[in-house]
Amino acid sequence: MTPCRALIESLIDYAGLFPPSALPMAKAVELYSRYKSSPEEWILGRFVVPVARLDEFEAYAPANAGWRLSVLAGANLEADLERIARFRRMNIDVIEIKASDAAQIESAARRLPNGLTPYFEVSDVALIETIGRAGARAKIRTGGITPEAFPEAGHIARFIGACARSGTPFKATAGLHHPLRCYRALTYSSGGPSGWMYGFLNVFIAAVLARMGLAEADTIPLLLEESIEAFSFGDGSITWRGHAATTNDIAAARSGFAISFGSCSFEEPVNDLRALHLL
Repeated sequence: MTPCRALIESLIDYAGLFPPSALPMAKAVELYSRYKSSPEEWILGRFVVPVARLDEFEAYAPANAGWRLSVLAGANLEADLERIARFRRMNIDVIEIKASDAAQIESAARRLPNGLTPYFEVSDVALIETIGRAGARAKIRTGGITPEAFPEAGHIARFIGACARSGTPFKATAGLHHPLRCYRALTYSSGGPSGWMYGFLNVFIAAVLARMGLAEADTIPLLLEESIEAFSFGDGSITWRGHAATTNDIAAARSGFAISFGSCSFEEPVNDLRALHLL
């Protein structure tokens, strides 16, 4: 396995139902099915769907497809868990829950059934310690459809650093359509807003290096790196400005720490990776 493959294997959870794509269920399912049959299938992770739309997903998904699903909980977790239990034939193994305080995290974690891995989306980095103690995983929102939805690089660096120190696995969501930090249109609408977007290579290389001890002060410039020339993708390692991670370092981080990111597009990240000659 090359270090680049170790970094991006199963990296992208497909969230075509969500903005800015916001596709109808039939189209999102059709595209995911196509991606599952493509040469780049190995980059593809779970299909992301709200719990409230599981019946709609069932109506369009191929029978016995065996797709792994990550479901987004709504405001009523108890009702959502009852609904998930009714869809036993589906391979639902991840649930994503928004949380605003420690009590909410602890209460939700106690109620989840075995085999359902929780990711708690938090904006307060101090809650990551609670997430880790609960044996759960963290989730960070790295963007959106307006410039204001993108957090400061320092916030992402603190989030990654806190996860690394506590050994708490995490995923990211929103705004990571491209490999490197760039200024792009934030939606697919003509005349829509543009802004600076973080790159998924930046975020996940930062996570690998943070797990190895990279300081938060050094993580920030990595997150803001715009040039592929600053990175070296060798046969046995990935290097950024003197900081190196071997294939084994990367594989270890990806398997149990920096898990995935949700994206409403699969083709954009793949096409960009190909343009950078990383595929």
